[in-house]
Amino acid sequence: QVQLVESGGGLVPAGGSLRLSCAASGVIFRVKGMGWYRRAPGKQRELVATIGNDGMQVYADSVKGRFTISRDNVNNTVYLQMNSLKLEDSGVYYCKLEVVGPDYWGQGTQVTVSS
Repeated sequence: QVQLVESGGGLVPAGGSLRLSCAASGVIFRVKGMGWYRRAPGKQRELVATIGNDGMQVYADSVKGRFTISRDNVNNTVYLQMNSLKLEDSGVYYCKLEVVGPDYWGQGTQVTVSS
């Protein structure tokens, strides 16, 4: 089975930075891309950033210029560098592995931005 393990979440003051990591393990074939999604309290899960096999990055408008997604294709690891964090960035961040077939999701890691 495939497993995604996320790390790097925590409590950070507004204006601070945090770096999330997600490593995929198991037998994985035909990877298309990886990404990060988040769910704030009382809201549905939304896209934060994705990165394809060609390195193309897609960001939510709310995080453009502040967040950067990167990927280590050899190790199937994706990172999310989050700078200038705002209170509204708080939520559970989920790692996603896109493959030819149903996508895989991590368990989520909590990010809390304090005032």
